[in-house]
Amino acid sequence: MSQGGPRVRAHPGRAVVTAATVTLAVGLAACGTVGEPSDSGGITATNGGSMIGLLLPSSQSSRYETWDRPLIEQRIQELCDDCTVEYANAQLDVAAQQQQVDVMITKGVEVLILDPVDARSLRSSVEKADRAGIPVVAYDRLAEGPISGYVSYDNERVGVLQGEALLEALGDKADGAQIVMLNGSPTDPNAATFKRGALSVLQGKVKIGKAYDAPGWRSEEAHASMSSAVAALGADNIDGVYAASDNLATGAISALKAAKIEPLPPVTGQNAELAAVQRIVSGEQYMSVYKPYQPEADAAAAMAVALRRGEELDEIAERRVDSPTTKNVPAVVLDPVPVTVDNIKETVVKDGVYTIDQICTPKFRSACEKTGLIG
Repeated sequence: MSQGGPRVRAHPGRAVVTAATVTLAVGLAACGTVGEPSDSGGITATNGGSMIGLLLPSSQSSRYETWDRPLIEQRIQELCDDCTVEYANAQLDVAAQQQQVDVMITKGVEVLILDPVDARSLRSSVEKADRAGIPVVAYDRLAEGPISGYVSYDNERVGVLQGEALLEALGDKADGAQIVMLNGSPTDPNAATFKRGALSVLQGKVKIGKAYDAPGWRSEEAHASMSSAVAALGADNIDGVYAASDNLATGAISALKAAKIEPLPPVTGQNAELAAVQRIVSGEQYMSVYKPYQPEADAAAAMAVALRRGEELDEIAERRVDSPTTKNVPAVVLDPVPVTVDNIKETVVKDGVYTIDQICTPKFRSACEKTGLIG
């Protein structure tokens, strides 16, 4: 384990960073060009200028292609007039992402923003980038190896919010209630942190009848696990479902419906995906956790541009975190927000993530009227 911190250090403050802090980090420069879209997941870029690499893990969740990638590219474009972005999506394939890192090194990127499919398996790739003199910013997931910065949300807080919401939904029935836990991918360090946060709230308050992991965060894994839980526990003996993400909530709810369980028990989620918000409106899903994409993307872009310029991260990162391999990593850690039917307008609609029209399609119009989203 590396006992020293990364080359670029930050103030050791412990306060959680808010969205406003991030936007002040780096001065604006003239616009530059960014990578062209690619449907194949292969590495793409526009020629010319300094190169910043961006490697995202999958398109299993809509967030990466719809929000993270374009927002990071846009912010880099605003901050650096001679930067281009090399991009690739691993589609949950560890070997593919390892190869993508190799390609980035060969192409000569100056900084790499990495959201690892498997943090442990990508450690050797991070070390390889470090040997090549390429700083690595870990994005959303805490990568192992000598990373220079880290940007994410308070992942334990995510689990706490999910657990608290589930208890709230159960109300007086929480005492003695039995739930099923559908946790995330065992290769994702965030999944363990979400679970730890949730258990800190749920243990001793409810009975955990069954608990499963979902490799790759796949909804079909959640569907299969939920079906197994129904068979093992009985359709009438499931009072709530902790689903670590909206993708897992999708699989869980489809399995509950297939078992003809009605009314559906409260189900949690995360990422505030459009389909999840619509399920919240219709009453099929109780809540999700909204992690605004803009401040996370802004922080990653600001870190990458600062590192590319050889600058320290003092004005960007107000916290330090320890990974399994590296101590005192400069970090931006943001606050997640719970989303229920009561605050959709004040969260994802207010921030421009979705419009009322996008949420309240004809299928959901009646539910939107009942919940007050439309008059």
